[in-house]
Amino acid sequence: MATSDLDFLLVEYEQKKRNAEFDLEKRKEQIYRKIPRLEEIEKEINKISINKTKNILINKLTDSLNTELENKLLQLKQEKKDILKKENIDNEFFKPKYECEKCQDTGYISYKNQKTEMCNCLRQRIINISYNKSNLSNLQTENFKNFNINKFSDEVSIEKYGMNISPRTNINQIKKASIDFIQRFEDTNTKNLFFTGNTGLGKTYMTNCIANELLSQGRTVLYQTAPVLLETIIDNKFNKYKTSNTNDFYNQVLGVDLLIIDDLGTECINNMKLSELFTILNSRSLNLNNKVTKTIISTNLSIEKIFSTYEERIGSRIAGFYDIYYFFGDDLRLRK
Repeated sequence: MATSDLDFLLVEYEQKKRNAEFDLEKRKEQIYRKIPRLEEIEKEINKISINKTKNILINKLTDSLNTELENKLLQLKQEKKDILKKENIDNEFFKPKYECEKCQDTGYISYKNQKTEMCNCLRQRIINISYNKSNLSNLQTENFKNFNINKFSDEVSIEKYGMNISPRTNINQIKKASIDFIQRFEDTNTKNLFFTGNTGLGKTYMTNCIANELLSQGRTVLYQTAPVLLETIIDNKFNKYKTSNTNDFYNQVLGVDLLIIDDLGTECINNMKLSELFTILNSRSLNLNNKVTKTIISTNLSIEKIFSTYEERIGSRIAGFYDIYYFFGDDLRLRK
């Protein structure tokens, strides 16, 4: 990602943080006009805290003075608590409402061991700007809340579908499996997902539902079609665009919480692409980047076709590390 893009995002984050804190001050002003004693208590608490710090700096904080100040603080905090309870005001009222509570809209999380790391919310913004672009643009509408099981036929026809259950029963089973995948995401025993079936049967919708839920949990999601994914990796490897951050995309592919590879089988295959695809699937399945990572593959190819189209080791990785779900039924795009 270009430094200018990151700088732009950090300015945006700083503004979000300021807005949250400014909103808090406005809410405080409103409640203080209604209950002046709350403002008095806050000023007294601040005054005591400053007094305590001042005495520490000049080495005059005796045990008796410290006890006196602490007791006064406890009295004031209890009085504040009693007022809030009486007025039915939640204590959260006096905290800024950040978009991301983890980093408090700074983009970074600091730990007690003085380690600082980029928050997933900022990491996801970078992924969206640099790689996802419009790939995840339908998340507002394509989610489990809007999932309509009735769009799928309840007809059981082995002759028509080649299965002894209806498309509706099948998609409901896939939905349950997808929710289980989300709930057990951190479990290293939870397999990746392989969605296969013709176009228009709900593969992309189901994938978006999963992505939506994981994003709401603060996890990072990278979505790419197989052709773009492999071409971009190779272009970066050979530094086609003459940039200094050639490993950024590759690191994102290996390290993102959920990687979605769509349209596998539509790329032009060569030995280099096969090698890169295997590395991605293998590294992510074995969590070789020292964190739990999961992958969803969506394709029109059956698992049998995967084995005949790709190398044996790629087919084996998918067969061994992925739960395979077959989408069938009528093209949903043709149903009203």
